[in-house]
Amino acid sequence: MRQTTSVSRYRYSGSLGLVVFFAFVSSAFAQGGDVTFARDVAPIFQQKCEACHRSGQMAPMSLTTYQEVRPWARAIREKVVAGDMPPWHMSRTTGIQKFVNDISLTTDQVQTIARWVDIGAPLGNPEDLPPAKAWPSGERWRMGDLLGREPDLIVTSTPWTQPATGQDQWWQPVVDSGTTEDRWIKAVEVRPTLEGRRIVHHGNSALAEFAVGKSGEIYPDDTGRLFEAGEKVSFDIHYHSVGEEITDYLSVGVWFYPKDVVPKYVVRHSVMGVFQAMDTFDLPPHTVTKHHAFIPLEKPTRMLSYQPHMHVRGKSMSIEAIYPNGRVEMLSHVENFNFNWHVNYVYADDVSPLLPAGTMIKLTAWHDNTSANRANPDPTQWVGWGQRSYDDMYHAHVRYIELAEEDYEALVRERRRAAAGDSD
Repeated sequence: MRQTTSVSRYRYSGSLGLVVFFAFVSSAFAQGGDVTFARDVAPIFQQKCEACHRSGQMAPMSLTTYQEVRPWARAIREKVVAGDMPPWHMSRTTGIQKFVNDISLTTDQVQTIARWVDIGAPLGNPEDLPPAKAWPSGERWRMGDLLGREPDLIVTSTPWTQPATGQDQWWQPVVDSGTTEDRWIKAVEVRPTLEGRRIVHHGNSALAEFAVGKSGEIYPDDTGRLFEAGEKVSFDIHYHSVGEEITDYLSVGVWFYPKDVVPKYVVRHSVMGVFQAMDTFDLPPHTVTKHHAFIPLEKPTRMLSYQPHMHVRGKSMSIEAIYPNGRVEMLSHVENFNFNWHVNYVYADDVSPLLPAGTMIKLTAWHDNTSANRANPDPTQWVGWGQRSYDDMYHAHVRYIELAEEDYEALVRERRRAAAGDSD
């Protein structure tokens, strides 16, 4: 894929509020009835929060019982109403809206939590509590819980000790996998140690990536990646100091298809926009900038997932398709990028973008180097491309499969039939 880029910038002159949203929510609260934790709030927490907010996981507090939740009630309301939690930053009004890993709260769920806090965060009738979820104890493979089995292969990086203070470090060991036969990968997950998560900005392997907010990947049916016999696994791990010496290593868990299964399609990975950003990224003091990158698709393509990547001054990123006939479609827009949560947005099968050969992908990345950006360490600095957390960059991790022309046309016909059926 050849990639081209363009860039523009403009002076930032004000701040935006969420007045309309808060007015709507406040009105809805005023009309609501009594809400209790046991009947109304606990089921939401079980569905959307407990995977991280439980003992032994990455969240700073457990939220599995009323006694654990109640001291945090007002802080929870603030984060939920602001859209900071759960971490899901995809626009609700633009582009594709159906994702298999969507953990966002509905408007009704946000209103329920806010109303509950506003009336004093009551427990309600304990008999209304849902049965406690039987979460696995200790460190678990999340993909394993979804697939119902442990990894077929685990590859571990050479340990690294990060000092209490000092510069960011990049650790790039290469490790033998020990495999003796070719196998097709169905799912993969990368994770640091629990303690090491404090110092890992991101951890890449040749197979997948770890970043806070990203747990692993399960490939759609009839798609996969070939893992060859004797293949080595290379790592690229970005560590930063947190005031305490910590030793960490990354583990890669791999789940294979049965030996006699060969998927029809190969899952591919593109880091879209990275070379353009390296050449042209430029962020002057006190400005909001907009950069564009263009990536042509030479074959019919089905996009599986989209993960924008920027650093602390990253503001938002969109991905659009410019079709061969000139039509432009917004595929996805992450409007509130958060450097602390690197979410991989996995499209549902029936809405994943189907793109003909000759389509041009357009990435647009916005960066905010002003004092209005609360994450900005210094808006007086002129920032260029770099790997350190306080440098910046932009690109999008995109998983996709390339299709034969007849397969592409068959999928398009299938989508049209489904759409016609829905309209009857």
